[in-house]
Amino acid sequence: MLFNQTHMEEKKLLAEVAAQFVSDGDSIILDSGSTTTELARCLLSRNNLVALTNALNIAYILGENPGINLLLSGGEFKAPTLSLTGELAAGMFKGFHAEKLFLATAGITLDNLMLTYPRFCDLAVKKAMIMSSALVYLLADSSKIGNPSLANLGSISMINTLITDSKIAPEVVAKIEALGVEIIIAE
Repeated sequence: MLFNQTHMEEKKLLAEVAAQFVSDGDSIILDSGSTTTELARCLLSRNNLVALTNALNIAYILGENPGINLLLSGGEFKAPTLSLTGELAAGMFKGFHAEKLFLATAGITLDNLMLTYPRFCDLAVKKAMIMSSALVYLLADSSKIGNPSLANLGSISMINTLITDSKIAPEVVAKIEALGVEIIIAE
């Protein structure tokens, strides 16, 4: 199994909500991950979309639509997520400006709400994606909160909007909103 297939019902719901923020003509970045893969499936009817991704599977999905101008980063291949990572991948994002980024995360620390990833080589790509985007949407089901991974990117306050499911604890919602992050509960 290449992707984390747990909580797929929630991930599909998050993707459907996130798709509402993508309009024809937008320029977007889609990060690699199981939830962003579901988002890619929701975007197949869009036209005049410019999409940059570091995920081979997302490129394959979006490549079905000739109305999507698809760009794919280079970089080191990471098998578990079918993604391209490292400094080479980060360089592609540094030269791009997107209206919206749909970011994934492996986990979020509960104590100080840090975004975490499985490998340090992921951090350069995620930072470059964030710096290249006007608006950052984090797609993270509630099971990721309090379930951190190895490499720490930084505070959740780097994002504009968290799209998550209704199982998020109210006290966590309050802590995230206190950092100025909008929360959208997918229902």
